[in-house]
Amino acid sequence: MKLTKSDAAPLTTLPLRAGIGLKSGHFQDVLDSQPDIGFFEVHAENFMVAGGPFHHYLTRIRENYPLSIHGVALSIGADAPLDIAHLNALKLLLDRYQPESFSEHLAWSTHGDTYLNDLLPLPYTDATLQRVCEHIDQTQTHLQRRMLLENPATYVEFAASTMDEATFITEVLRRTGCGLLLDVNNVYVSSVNHHRDAQATIRALPLQQVGEIHLAGFAEQVDGAGDRLLIDSHGSPVATAVWDLYAFTLGLTGPVATLLERDNDVPPIAVLLAEAAIAERLLARAGP
Repeated sequence: MKLTKSDAAPLTTLPLRAGIGLKSGHFQDVLDSQPDIGFFEVHAENFMVAGGPFHHYLTRIRENYPLSIHGVALSIGADAPLDIAHLNALKLLLDRYQPESFSEHLAWSTHGDTYLNDLLPLPYTDATLQRVCEHIDQTQTHLQRRMLLENPATYVEFAASTMDEATFITEVLRRTGCGLLLDVNNVYVSSVNHHRDAQATIRALPLQQVGEIHLAGFAEQVDGAGDRLLIDSHGSPVATAVWDLYAFTLGLTGPVATLLERDNDVPPIAVLLAEAAIAERLLARAGP
């Protein structure tokens, strides 16, 4: 069974506010202070266990906040069948918490029995398109819900590609009925790395199907040719250029639920809440 835009549930029911990633070091702070935040997001794989403290805290926090669950290991783009055990564990988790949104990456991270602990890019070809669509159809059918697909941050491109990323993503969404998790930082990182216009890339994407936006920080290096090389590190505040691109994006989409990601060098929760407040102000300006 294929889920389509006409007969499926909404892409997301997250509020049109800013949220932050929920980190274990902040569990008790959240329960004690009950911060005014739109939603929390967690990585699915951190909660694929039967019990323990993570579930104890998430169950209590879920009582008061909308929840987004973000997968990082399904390997949608892998040249191999999806892991049914992983899909089963994912379904148990989603059934347990009934999140307002579920998302995964347009990437691959497995080869045979090996998990590579990275989100690797794909060649944008007809064969890859067919495989990605089959995997998304299988995922949505198995989970009985629509998913959001996140655009990747890339550092290399494939000579074999026969279409650009925006065309590829647009066709995936058209064929499967899934939505887009628009990572604005990833657009900026990829645009700098491949010498593209970030605003033109945003315009080329299917913006009417964006269900959530991600913002994050990047690290900067220099490649072998002496050019800037940006790395999607999630270890620093959102850069000014990314805030500017986010404001540009909201001017095209209107308000969209927005997640501030920080997975490395995680600061106190007050710092994350202050950054989310910047997004809230920009969301308010983009409102009706």
